[in-house]
Amino acid sequence: MKTEHNWRYTFLGIVMSFLPLLIVSRLLIIQANPKALEGLLDKSQLYTGKYITVEPARGQIYDRWGELLAANKTVYEVGVELGQVRNPESIALAANIVLGLDYNDVLQIAKTPLSKNAVYRVLTSYVSQEKIDRLDAMAEQMTATEPVGKDQLPPSLSGLVHRPRLLRTYPENQVASNILGFVNRDGIGYFGVEGNYNDLLTGRQRNVWVPSDPHQVTDLPDIPPGASLVLTIDREIQVSVENILDKALSDTGAESGTIVVIDPKTGELLAVATTPRLNLNEFWRYGEVFPGSTPFDRAVSQAYEPGSVYKVLTMAAGLDSGSISLDTTFLDTGVFEIGGTYIYNWNGGAWGPQDMQGCMQHSLNVCLAWIADQTGAKNFYKYMNAFGIGRLSGVDMAGENPGRLKVPGDSDWYDADLGTNAFGQGVSATPIQMAAAVSAIANNGKMMAPHIVRSIINKGHQQDIDLKVIGQPIKAGTAQELSEMLSRSLEQESSDALVDGYRVAGKTGTAEIPTPYGYTSNQTNASFVGWGPVDDPRFLVYVWLEKPQTSIWGSEVAAPVFREVVESLVVLMDLPPDRVRLQVYGQ
Repeated sequence: MKTEHNWRYTFLGIVMSFLPLLIVSRLLIIQANPKALEGLLDKSQLYTGKYITVEPARGQIYDRWGELLAANKTVYEVGVELGQVRNPESIALAANIVLGLDYNDVLQIAKTPLSKNAVYRVLTSYVSQEKIDRLDAMAEQMTATEPVGKDQLPPSLSGLVHRPRLLRTYPENQVASNILGFVNRDGIGYFGVEGNYNDLLTGRQRNVWVPSDPHQVTDLPDIPPGASLVLTIDREIQVSVENILDKALSDTGAESGTIVVIDPKTGELLAVATTPRLNLNEFWRYGEVFPGSTPFDRAVSQAYEPGSVYKVLTMAAGLDSGSISLDTTFLDTGVFEIGGTYIYNWNGGAWGPQDMQGCMQHSLNVCLAWIADQTGAKNFYKYMNAFGIGRLSGVDMAGENPGRLKVPGDSDWYDADLGTNAFGQGVSATPIQMAAAVSAIANNGKMMAPHIVRSIINKGHQQDIDLKVIGQPIKAGTAQELSEMLSRSLEQESSDALVDGYRVAGKTGTAEIPTPYGYTSNQTNASFVGWGPVDDPRFLVYVWLEKPQTSIWGSEVAAPVFREVVESLVVLMDLPPDRVRLQVYGQ
């Protein structure tokens, strides 16, 4: 036995003698091999702290004059650090009183045993600073309070924590909501500018190492915020146009409406109003406000058959191609046959001999179908393509619809389509696309890219968006002739679109609505497009009312809306009446 014990002690002594040698040799290896040292240091970091992701503040959004439209505010996520909980009942009581949470639900969470898979539990998010202050005050009060009985735990909110986060906020609630879009609780932008510029507004997040030792913790590094945007819209014009639109829907009983105001010389959108609108601070009501397939912004996302406002483009193609001239005459017999289909006028009547002024003034379908036929399908559709019909305008808001322009060679295009397309049926476009196309006529034939962002502010630098000419579908002379024609038409008709003191040009539109069973004539899309002052256009206004009830005619329901918008615009844009302006500038 003694020999056996001696052997064991000897063996243990040998092992213990070798251990220091192994440790020393390992240290020598580490010192000789820097990579091994780096590996050990990396592993040691796992026990001294952790990486957290720091999200930059989302960029803000302003109108063209610096009015704040979208910003951020600090809110808090409240949760429970399970390993720090001392009194679950106190946490449940505080959460119930201050946060309105269910006592039993919180108590069950606070009593959850700490484990590898249960370290932290979220109770609620988006808590205001006021409620956090109340929780902090309650925690201090509990610290100074003795337990009621010797067997009870002392009151404590230890383990109840709050973490700041940024919440997107919209000071104007629903003003310009369709333009702006919104940001959900995951920080993702949807629709409008928020959706289209989401990556730019969000900025770049960073992973930051935070030591576990509170004495080693320093302030988090400054993370640059996302880029901010200055829009082209004017808040005052936007509010005015939205109010006018709401009144128009109430007066006419229309299902919905859209008004686009654009500067034809720059392509800048000064206002885009549509319905319905959402209070962006309650974005979770999206499904309630926009049920089914209701588009968030009809101006960019809903293509429709525009009707007679489209005749402006047809007349432009005829005049510019030389197929007709201002003096060309046409005998309107009330019917025109094309591709085996008969075209009739809006009132079913025959208007007799007409010049081109008369064709536009009386909005004669028969005459415009004849003009398209004279222009020829190849030329006609070449011009429509040049005007951007049937393709994306590129406007910088999410969800744009390209519309549809059938052309020869398409499987569903027929010769008769040339006739119906001439007066805006069988072709679809969005209000933005129509406004951009007609703006070329107001702007001496040049078509500007429509856009909603004026400049981008990023890392202290401002980058202005360059104005872009995207084409010249017609010659300057053609544009001027057509503007004069459309201005005379309104004056000779004593149109409800006329504005005292200002000469404007424009065209009404009344379109039957296609259904699976053909067109319906008892409900229409009523539109009006106009611009002014004619000699120096500063604005173009496009109006669309869907299914008005008081009248089906654009001349009766849409033209007066145009007038109201212009009467507001000339004040907000500080545009003097033509007589004063021409005297001042000696024109």
